[in-house]
Amino acid sequence: MLRVGLTGGIGSGKSTVAARLRELGALVIDSDVLAREVVAPGSDGLAAVVERFGDGVLAADGSLDRPALGAVVFADETARRDLEGLTHPRIARRTADLAAGAAEGQVVVHDVPLLVEKQMGPAYHLVVVVGADEEVRLERLVRTRGMTQAEARSRMASQATDGQRRAAADVWLDNDGTPEELRAEVDRVWRARLTAYEHNLLTGSRSRGPRVPTLVPYDASWPAQGRRLTQRLTHVLGARAADVQHIGSTSVPGLAAKDVIDVQVEVARLEDADEPGFVEAMARAGFPRAEGNLQDRPKPQLPDPRQWRKRFHGSADPGRVAHVHVREAGSAGWRFALLFRDWLRDDAEARDEYEAEKRRLASVSASTPDYADAKEPWFDRALPRAEAWAVSTRWTPEGVREAADA
Repeated sequence: MLRVGLTGGIGSGKSTVAARLRELGALVIDSDVLAREVVAPGSDGLAAVVERFGDGVLAADGSLDRPALGAVVFADETARRDLEGLTHPRIARRTADLAAGAAEGQVVVHDVPLLVEKQMGPAYHLVVVVGADEEVRLERLVRTRGMTQAEARSRMASQATDGQRRAAADVWLDNDGTPEELRAEVDRVWRARLTAYEHNLLTGSRSRGPRVPTLVPYDASWPAQGRRLTQRLTHVLGARAADVQHIGSTSVPGLAAKDVIDVQVEVARLEDADEPGFVEAMARAGFPRAEGNLQDRPKPQLPDPRQWRKRFHGSADPGRVAHVHVREAGSAGWRFALLFRDWLRDDAEARDEYEAEKRRLASVSASTPDYADAKEPWFDRALPRAEAWAVSTRWTPEGVREAADA
Protein backbone atom coordinates (compact mmCIF):
# COMPACT_ATOMS: atom_id res chain seq x y z
CA MET A 1 0.00 0.00 0.00
CA LEU A 2 1.09 3.58 -0.62
CA ARG A 3 1.81 5.37 2.67
CA VAL A 4 1.53 9.15 2.51
CA GLY A 5 2.49 11.51 5.30
CA LEU A 6 0.33 14.64 5.33
CA THR A 7 1.34 17.72 7.28
CA GLY A 8 1.22 21.50 7.33
CA GLY A 9 1.54 24.39 9.72
CA ILE A 10 -1.37 25.61 11.80
CA GLY A 11 -3.83 27.51 9.61
CA SER A 12 -2.45 26.04 6.39
CA GLY A 13 -5.59 24.14 5.40
CA LYS A 14 -4.39 20.61 6.11
CA SER A 15 -7.83 19.55 7.32
CA THR A 16 -9.37 20.56 3.98
CA VAL A 17 -6.82 18.39 2.16
CA ALA A 18 -7.40 15.44 4.49
CA ALA A 19 -11.16 15.67 4.00
CA ARG A 20 -10.84 15.77 0.22
CA LEU A 21 -8.45 12.80 0.17
CA ARG A 22 -10.95 10.85 2.25
CA GLU A 23 -13.69 11.71 -0.26
CA LEU A 24 -11.47 10.50 -3.09
CA GLY A 25 -11.07 7.11 -1.42
CA ALA A 26 -7.99 7.34 0.77
CA LEU A 27 -7.89 5.84 4.24
CA VAL A 28 -7.02 8.89 6.35
CA ILE A 29 -5.56 8.24 9.80
CA ASP A 30 -5.62 11.37 11.96
CA SER A 31 -2.88 11.27 14.60
CA ASP A 32 -4.60 13.96 16.70
CA VAL A 33 -7.74 11.82 16.88
CA LEU A 34 -5.69 8.80 17.90
CA ALA A 35 -3.83 10.82 20.52
CA ARG A 36 -7.19 11.46 22.20
CA GLU A 37 -8.46 7.94 21.65
CA VAL A 38 -5.56 6.24 23.46
CA VAL A 39 -6.24 8.27 26.64
CA ALA A 40 -10.04 8.17 26.48
CA PRO A 41 -11.96 7.43 29.69
CA GLY A 42 -11.63 3.77 30.62
CA SER A 43 -8.55 3.20 28.45
CA ASP A 44 -5.36 1.62 29.71
CA GLY A 45 -3.56 4.65 28.29
CA LEU A 46 -5.39 7.02 30.61
CA ALA A 47 -4.75 4.68 33.56
CA ALA A 48 -1.02 4.73 32.77
CA VAL A 49 -0.98 8.53 32.56
CA VAL A 50 -2.78 8.86 35.90
CA GLU A 51 -0.41 6.38 37.49
CA ARG A 52 2.56 8.46 36.35
CA PHE A 53 1.20 11.98 36.92
CA GLY A 54 -1.45 11.55 39.61
CA ASP A 55 -5.16 12.24 39.94
CA GLY A 56 -4.55 15.95 39.39
CA VAL A 57 -4.57 15.38 35.61
CA LEU A 58 -8.15 14.08 35.71
CA ALA A 59 -11.21 16.26 35.13
CA ALA A 60 -14.31 15.95 37.35
CA ASP A 61 -15.98 13.61 34.83
CA GLY A 62 -13.01 11.22 34.84
CA SER A 63 -11.63 12.33 31.48
CA LEU A 64 -8.11 13.66 30.94
CA ASP A 65 -7.70 17.29 31.95
CA ARG A 66 -5.46 18.33 29.07
CA PRO A 67 -4.64 21.84 30.34
CA ALA A 68 -3.62 20.40 33.72
CA LEU A 69 -1.44 17.76 32.09
CA GLY A 70 0.03 20.36 29.74
CA ALA A 71 1.01 22.57 32.65
CA VAL A 72 3.05 19.67 34.02
CA VAL A 73 4.77 18.36 30.92
CA PHE A 74 5.53 21.61 29.10
CA ALA A 75 7.57 22.84 32.06
CA ASP A 76 9.45 19.57 32.60
CA GLU A 77 11.38 17.86 29.81
CA THR A 78 11.56 14.57 31.71
CA ALA A 79 7.82 14.60 32.28
CA ARG A 80 7.20 15.29 28.59
CA ARG A 81 9.38 12.36 27.57
CA ASP A 82 7.58 10.13 30.07
CA LEU A 83 4.22 11.13 28.60
CA GLU A 84 5.46 10.42 25.08
CA GLY A 85 6.74 7.05 26.24
CA LEU A 86 3.25 6.20 27.44
CA THR A 87 1.23 7.53 24.51
CA HIS A 88 3.42 7.20 21.40
CA PRO A 89 3.65 3.37 21.40
CA ARG A 90 -0.12 3.15 21.81
CA ILE A 91 -0.68 5.62 18.97
CA ALA A 92 1.77 3.69 16.77
CA ARG A 93 0.00 0.37 17.46
CA ARG A 94 -3.39 1.89 16.71
CA THR A 95 -2.05 3.48 13.53
CA ALA A 96 -0.66 0.13 12.37
CA ASP A 97 -3.95 -1.62 13.13
CA LEU A 98 -5.91 0.92 11.09
CA ALA A 99 -3.45 0.81 8.19
CA ALA A 100 -3.61 -2.98 8.15
CA GLY A 101 -7.34 -2.70 7.55
CA ALA A 102 -6.88 -0.77 4.30
CA ALA A 103 -8.37 -2.34 1.20
CA GLU A 104 -6.03 -3.61 -1.52
CA GLY A 105 -4.96 -0.68 -3.64
CA GLN A 106 -6.19 1.90 -1.11
CA VAL A 107 -3.91 4.85 -0.45
CA VAL A 108 -3.21 5.33 3.27
CA VAL A 109 -2.76 8.94 4.40
CA HIS A 110 -1.32 9.62 7.84
CA ASP A 111 -2.27 13.12 9.01
CA VAL A 112 0.56 14.20 11.33
CA PRO A 113 0.81 17.88 12.38
CA LEU A 114 4.39 17.54 13.66
CA LEU A 115 5.71 15.22 10.95
CA VAL A 116 8.53 17.59 10.00
CA GLU A 117 9.42 18.52 13.56
CA LYS A 118 9.69 14.85 14.52
CA GLN A 119 11.59 13.95 11.31
CA MET A 120 9.11 11.24 10.36
CA GLY A 121 9.32 11.74 6.58
CA PRO A 122 11.56 8.75 5.77
CA ALA A 123 8.86 6.35 7.00
CA TYR A 124 6.52 7.29 4.12
CA HIS A 125 6.56 6.77 0.37
CA LEU A 126 5.64 10.43 -0.04
CA VAL A 127 5.29 13.48 2.16
CA VAL A 128 2.58 15.97 1.20
CA VAL A 129 2.85 19.41 2.79
CA VAL A 130 0.10 22.02 2.74
CA GLY A 131 1.62 25.50 2.75
CA ALA A 132 0.35 29.05 2.89
CA ASP A 133 1.89 32.46 3.35
CA GLU A 134 2.41 33.43 6.99
CA GLU A 135 0.07 36.43 6.78
CA VAL A 136 -2.63 34.30 5.17
CA ARG A 137 -2.37 31.75 7.94
CA LEU A 138 -2.40 34.50 10.56
CA GLU A 139 -5.61 35.97 9.15
CA ARG A 140 -7.28 32.55 9.10
CA LEU A 141 -6.37 31.78 12.70
CA VAL A 142 -7.71 35.11 13.93
CA ARG A 143 -10.88 34.87 11.83
CA THR A 144 -11.79 31.19 12.20
CA ARG A 145 -10.32 30.19 15.57
CA GLY A 146 -10.74 33.36 17.55
CA MET A 147 -7.04 33.71 18.38
CA THR A 148 -5.39 37.02 18.99
CA GLN A 149 -2.59 37.90 16.61
CA ALA A 150 -0.07 37.35 19.41
CA GLU A 151 -1.47 33.89 20.16
CA ALA A 152 -1.46 32.94 16.51
CA ARG A 153 2.10 34.12 15.95
CA SER A 154 3.25 32.25 19.04
CA ARG A 155 1.69 28.99 17.82
CA MET A 156 3.19 29.44 14.36
CA ALA A 157 6.65 30.22 15.76
CA SER A 158 6.66 27.00 17.78
CA GLN A 159 6.36 24.89 14.62
CA ALA A 160 8.72 24.12 11.74
CA THR A 161 9.60 26.88 9.32
CA ASP A 162 8.42 26.94 5.72
CA GLY A 163 11.98 26.21 4.64
CA GLN A 164 12.07 23.07 6.76
CA ARG A 165 8.70 21.96 5.44
CA ARG A 166 9.71 22.54 1.81
CA ALA A 167 12.86 20.47 2.35
CA ALA A 168 10.67 17.61 3.63
CA ALA A 169 7.97 17.89 0.95
CA ASP A 170 7.71 15.57 -2.01
CA VAL A 171 4.48 17.37 -2.86
CA TRP A 172 3.81 20.99 -1.88
CA LEU A 173 0.17 22.11 -1.99
CA ASP A 174 -0.02 25.90 -2.10
CA ASN A 175 -3.08 27.15 -0.23
CA ASP A 176 -2.93 30.92 -0.53
CA GLY A 177 -6.12 30.82 -2.60
CA THR A 178 -9.67 29.55 -2.11
CA PRO A 179 -10.78 26.18 -0.72
CA GLU A 180 -12.08 25.30 -4.20
CA GLU A 181 -8.65 25.93 -5.71
CA LEU A 182 -7.02 23.78 -3.05
CA ARG A 183 -9.43 20.88 -3.60
CA ALA A 184 -8.82 21.07 -7.36
CA GLU A 185 -5.07 20.80 -6.75
CA VAL A 186 -5.62 17.83 -4.43
CA ASP A 187 -7.63 16.15 -7.19
CA ARG A 188 -4.79 16.70 -9.66
CA VAL A 189 -2.18 15.25 -7.29
CA TRP A 190 -4.47 12.33 -6.52
CA ARG A 191 -4.79 11.39 -10.19
CA ALA A 192 -1.26 12.19 -11.38
CA ARG A 193 0.81 11.08 -8.41
CA LEU A 194 -0.91 9.11 -5.67
CA THR A 195 -3.06 6.59 -7.52
CA ALA A 196 -0.38 6.13 -10.20
CA TYR A 197 2.21 5.46 -7.50
CA GLU A 198 -0.09 2.96 -5.80
CA HIS A 199 -0.57 1.17 -9.13
CA ASN A 200 3.18 0.94 -9.62
CA LEU A 201 3.61 -0.51 -6.14
CA LEU A 202 1.00 -3.18 -6.82
CA THR A 203 2.51 -4.13 -10.17
CA GLY A 204 6.18 -3.76 -9.23
CA SER A 205 6.69 -1.14 -11.92
CA ARG A 206 9.27 1.62 -11.93
CA SER A 207 9.01 5.09 -13.45
CA ARG A 208 11.18 5.93 -16.41
CA GLY A 209 12.54 9.11 -17.92
CA PRO A 210 12.30 10.17 -21.58
CA ARG A 211 13.42 7.63 -24.18
CA VAL A 212 15.69 10.23 -25.73
CA PRO A 213 18.36 12.06 -23.67
CA THR A 214 16.85 15.27 -22.32
CA LEU A 215 19.13 17.59 -20.38
CA VAL A 216 17.69 20.29 -18.14
CA PRO A 217 19.43 23.14 -16.30
CA TYR A 218 20.64 22.43 -12.78
CA ASP A 219 17.73 22.40 -10.33
CA ALA A 220 18.48 23.81 -6.89
CA SER A 221 15.93 21.39 -5.39
CA TRP A 222 17.89 18.30 -6.50
CA PRO A 223 20.00 18.12 -3.31
CA ALA A 224 16.88 18.12 -1.13
CA GLN A 225 15.25 15.49 -3.34
CA GLY A 226 18.38 13.37 -3.15
CA ARG A 227 18.49 13.77 0.61
CA ARG A 228 14.89 12.58 0.98
CA LEU A 229 15.62 9.51 -1.13
CA THR A 230 18.79 8.64 0.78
CA GLN A 231 16.98 9.07 4.09
CA ARG A 232 14.14 6.79 2.95
CA LEU A 233 16.53 4.11 1.78
CA THR A 234 18.53 4.35 4.99
CA HIS A 235 15.31 3.98 6.98
CA VAL A 236 14.11 1.02 4.90
CA LEU A 237 17.37 -0.91 4.74
CA GLY A 238 18.75 -0.23 8.20
CA ALA A 239 21.78 -2.43 8.88
CA ARG A 240 21.50 -3.98 5.40
CA ALA A 241 23.15 -0.83 3.97
CA ALA A 242 26.52 0.44 5.14
CA ASP A 243 25.91 3.82 3.51
CA VAL A 244 23.56 5.59 1.08
CA GLN A 245 24.75 8.52 -1.05
CA HIS A 246 23.29 10.87 -3.68
CA ILE A 247 25.53 10.45 -6.73
CA GLY A 248 25.48 11.27 -10.44
CA SER A 249 25.05 14.56 -12.24
CA THR A 250 22.15 15.83 -10.11
CA SER A 251 24.47 15.67 -7.09
CA VAL A 252 26.93 18.15 -8.67
CA PRO A 253 25.90 21.80 -8.10
CA GLY A 254 25.59 23.79 -11.31
CA LEU A 255 25.73 20.82 -13.68
CA ALA A 256 23.00 20.34 -16.30
CA ALA A 257 21.63 16.81 -16.23
CA LYS A 258 18.81 14.44 -17.08
CA ASP A 259 16.14 14.94 -14.43
CA VAL A 260 16.94 11.65 -12.72
CA ILE A 261 18.19 11.30 -9.15
CA ASP A 262 20.91 8.65 -8.85
CA VAL A 263 21.56 7.06 -5.47
CA GLN A 264 24.23 4.56 -4.44
CA VAL A 265 23.53 1.98 -1.75
CA GLU A 266 26.68 0.48 -0.27
CA VAL A 267 26.53 -3.12 0.92
CA ALA A 268 29.20 -5.25 2.56
CA ARG A 269 28.75 -8.05 -0.02
CA LEU A 270 26.87 -7.71 -3.28
CA GLU A 271 25.19 -11.05 -2.56
CA ASP A 272 23.45 -9.35 0.37
CA ALA A 273 21.45 -7.34 -2.18
CA ASP A 274 20.05 -10.61 -3.58
CA GLU A 275 18.62 -11.75 -0.27
CA PRO A 276 14.80 -11.93 -0.42
CA GLY A 277 14.49 -9.64 2.59
CA PHE A 278 16.53 -6.93 0.86
CA VAL A 279 14.64 -7.17 -2.42
CA GLU A 280 11.23 -7.24 -0.71
CA ALA A 281 12.06 -4.31 1.56
CA MET A 282 13.12 -2.24 -1.43
CA ALA A 283 9.97 -3.13 -3.37
CA ARG A 284 7.67 -2.29 -0.45
CA ALA A 285 9.42 1.05 -0.09
CA GLY A 286 8.82 1.88 -3.75
CA PHE A 287 12.10 0.75 -5.30
CA PRO A 288 11.47 -2.44 -7.32
CA ARG A 289 14.40 -4.46 -8.67
CA ALA A 290 15.15 -3.94 -12.36
CA GLU A 291 16.39 -7.22 -13.77
CA GLY A 292 19.32 -7.46 -16.13
CA ASN A 293 21.29 -4.35 -15.15
CA LEU A 294 24.05 -6.19 -13.28
CA GLN A 295 27.23 -4.55 -14.47
CA ASP A 296 28.88 -1.18 -14.98
CA ARG A 297 31.29 -0.98 -17.90
CA PRO A 298 34.85 -1.65 -16.67
CA LYS A 299 37.40 1.12 -17.19
CA PRO A 300 40.65 0.36 -19.01
CA GLN A 301 42.65 1.10 -15.87
CA LEU A 302 40.54 -1.42 -13.88
CA PRO A 303 39.41 -4.06 -16.38
CA ASP A 304 38.33 -6.84 -13.99
CA PRO A 305 34.55 -7.11 -14.56
CA ARG A 306 34.03 -8.52 -11.06
CA GLN A 307 34.97 -5.09 -9.72
CA TRP A 308 32.09 -3.46 -11.61
CA ARG A 309 29.16 -5.67 -10.58
CA LYS A 310 26.03 -4.06 -9.15
CA ARG A 311 22.30 -4.43 -8.64
CA PHE A 312 19.82 -1.88 -9.92
CA HIS A 313 16.47 -0.64 -8.61
CA GLY A 314 14.18 2.11 -9.87
CA SER A 315 11.70 4.37 -8.13
CA ALA A 316 8.00 3.58 -8.53
CA ASP A 317 7.12 7.24 -7.91
CA PRO A 318 5.67 8.68 -11.15
CA GLY A 319 6.66 12.16 -10.02
CA ARG A 320 10.34 11.41 -9.37
CA VAL A 321 12.38 9.17 -11.63
CA ALA A 322 15.25 7.77 -9.55
CA HIS A 323 17.88 5.10 -10.10
CA VAL A 324 19.32 3.15 -7.18
CA HIS A 325 22.68 1.51 -7.80
CA VAL A 326 23.61 -1.14 -5.21
CA ARG A 327 27.37 -1.72 -5.12
CA GLU A 328 29.78 -3.59 -2.90
CA ALA A 329 31.98 -1.54 -0.58
CA GLY A 330 35.52 -1.37 -1.91
CA SER A 331 34.60 -2.28 -5.48
CA ALA A 332 35.81 -0.19 -8.41
CA GLY A 333 32.28 0.82 -9.38
CA TRP A 334 31.47 1.97 -5.84
CA ARG A 335 34.63 4.06 -5.64
CA PHE A 336 34.24 5.49 -9.15
CA ALA A 337 30.75 6.87 -8.41
CA LEU A 338 31.95 8.75 -5.34
CA LEU A 339 35.22 9.93 -6.87
CA PHE A 340 33.70 11.43 -10.01
CA ARG A 341 30.99 13.19 -8.04
CA ASP A 342 33.44 14.82 -5.64
CA TRP A 343 35.98 15.68 -8.36
CA LEU A 344 33.33 17.42 -10.46
CA ARG A 345 32.03 19.26 -7.41
CA ASP A 346 35.51 20.63 -6.76
CA ASP A 347 36.89 21.18 -10.29
CA ALA A 348 34.85 23.76 -12.22
CA GLU A 349 36.88 23.29 -15.39
CA ALA A 350 36.22 19.55 -15.42
CA ARG A 351 32.56 20.14 -14.64
CA ASP A 352 32.18 22.54 -17.59
CA GLU A 353 34.03 20.15 -19.90
CA TYR A 354 31.77 17.29 -18.88
CA GLU A 355 28.63 19.38 -19.40
CA ALA A 356 29.78 20.39 -22.88
CA GLU A 357 30.35 16.73 -23.75
CA LYS A 358 26.95 15.78 -22.35
CA ARG A 359 25.23 18.42 -24.46
CA ARG A 360 27.10 17.35 -27.59
CA LEU A 361 26.24 13.70 -27.13
CA ALA A 362 22.61 14.41 -26.22
CA SER A 363 22.20 16.23 -29.54
CA VAL A 364 23.37 13.25 -31.60
CA SER A 365 22.20 10.21 -29.57
CA ALA A 366 19.07 8.42 -30.73
CA SER A 367 18.16 7.05 -27.28
CA THR A 368 19.03 7.41 -23.62
CA PRO A 369 20.95 4.08 -23.59
CA ASP A 370 22.94 5.21 -26.63
CA TYR A 371 23.73 8.46 -24.83
CA ALA A 372 24.93 6.60 -21.73
CA ASP A 373 27.21 4.38 -23.82
CA ALA A 374 28.58 7.35 -25.73
CA LYS A 375 29.76 9.02 -22.51
CA GLU A 376 32.04 6.13 -21.56
CA PRO A 377 35.09 7.26 -23.60
CA TRP A 378 35.05 10.62 -21.81
CA PHE A 379 35.00 8.84 -18.45
CA ASP A 380 37.92 6.67 -19.56
CA ARG A 381 39.99 9.72 -20.53
CA ALA A 382 39.03 11.68 -17.43
CA LEU A 383 39.69 8.99 -14.83
CA PRO A 384 43.46 9.65 -14.55
CA ARG A 385 42.73 13.34 -13.88
CA ALA A 386 40.21 12.41 -11.20
CA GLU A 387 42.72 10.05 -9.60
CA ALA A 388 45.39 12.78 -9.63
CA TRP A 389 42.89 15.10 -7.91
CA ALA A 390 42.21 12.43 -5.29
CA VAL A 391 45.93 12.17 -4.53
CA SER A 392 46.42 15.94 -4.36
CA THR A 393 43.43 16.46 -2.05
CA ARG A 394 43.94 13.25 -0.03
CA TRP A 395 40.42 12.21 -0.97
CA THR A 396 39.19 8.77 0.11
CA PRO A 397 35.79 7.08 -0.09
CA GLU A 398 35.98 6.49 3.65
CA GLY A 399 36.34 10.23 4.14
CA VAL A 400 33.15 10.75 2.15
CA ARG A 401 31.24 8.55 4.59
CA GLU A 402 32.76 10.24 7.61
CA ALA A 403 31.79 13.66 6.25
CA ALA A 404 28.23 12.48 5.66
CA ASP A 405 27.99 11.10 9.19
CA ALA A 406 29.36 14.29 10.78
